[in-house]
Amino acid sequence: MSNPALSSWARNVAPSPTLAVDAKAKALKAAGKDVVGFGVGEPDFDTPQFIKDACAKALADGQTKYAPTPGIPALRKAIAEDYTRRGFTGIADANVVVSPGGKMSCYLAILATISAGDEVIIPAPYWVSYPEMVKLAGGTPVVVNAEDVTGFKITPAQLTAALTPKTRMVIINSPSNPTGAVYTRAELEALVAICVKANVWIMSDEIYENLVYDGQTTCSPATFSPEAARLTITVSGYAKSYSMTGWRLGTLVASDKALAAAVADLQSQISSNATTFAQFGALAVHQHPDKAKASLAEMGAVFDKRRLNLLAGLNAIPGLTCYRSQGAFFYLFPNIKSFGLTSAQFADRLLEEELMAVVPGSAFGSEGYIRLSYATSDQVIAQGLERLGRFCAKLKK
Repeated sequence: MSNPALSSWARNVAPSPTLAVDAKAKALKAAGKDVVGFGVGEPDFDTPQFIKDACAKALADGQTKYAPTPGIPALRKAIAEDYTRRGFTGIADANVVVSPGGKMSCYLAILATISAGDEVIIPAPYWVSYPEMVKLAGGTPVVVNAEDVTGFKITPAQLTAALTPKTRMVIINSPSNPTGAVYTRAELEALVAICVKANVWIMSDEIYENLVYDGQTTCSPATFSPEAARLTITVSGYAKSYSMTGWRLGTLVASDKALAAAVADLQSQISSNATTFAQFGALAVHQHPDKAKASLAEMGAVFDKRRLNLLAGLNAIPGLTCYRSQGAFFYLFPNIKSFGLTSAQFADRLLEEELMAVVPGSAFGSEGYIRLSYATSDQVIAQGLERLGRFCAKLKK
């Protein structure tokens, strides 16, 4: 007798394409192959020592028990104070939820606001998990495409055209994964004004807020007006800025306290609290702003150099063109349309023939591109450019 069928959720959700690429690359490495990886976006720096020391002290002090579901009080207070300094209004501890990772913060924001049949507008290229999260909540993803010629940014006209009576949320990710695109304040204000007029939620994913280049600055929709603040759910975390990917610490801030409470209730049934002693490591970021700023500057300088090196190398390969990313600190999204292959075909052949791992643009809702993460050494970047150049030359013959 066969087992009962899997649930409709399990049958319909797609696995993470980035993790699938990483698994395939690691399997080839384990088999002795000389693979160069540009797939998973993870800083190759260690977590700053002052953060690790704070976590170690918490362990030594016995901070190993359950904590309040929304987070330890000191961390929630510090987060609220930080957002207040940045121009948010009416934010206190009760508006903050600390979750087991930025991914969980996004998912909880969607679960707390989206019901069956609701539509969520997602600009593409998008982070791979947004559509799957919407589907898991019973909602319908509505993808709005942007291309490199527009800087991978959607326009107010595109957003207006995508709105329907079923629209309940618009997702904004600036700086963006996978493109590194950064919306200007004026561009964001125009999009947010449309959301406010339509009275729809805005999930502003700001996980890369500290990681910008070329003199760019970031801003949050929640600071634009009281109406924008009411509708904005701001999600972020510590993983990217402080090389804390394995710590699994995300944040969610909402001016609507009822919404924040609903998120905490959902989390209480799904995961309870984020790891208690890890939260003391995050608290150190707020308690030692000078050290946090110094670690950001050190890492940012290295990644900026890599960004420009890889960007120049990609644009020097005949047939490739690459938009100059200005944020998200380790992604470039070159255009491969001239080669006549789908992005999946291009990525598969590149891995098979040159042992170079990249993620196809189709994983991010944008055919005709590939994503490269430059969270790797200068030596690997040089090897990757050599292999990619050789591969593209073969395709052009």
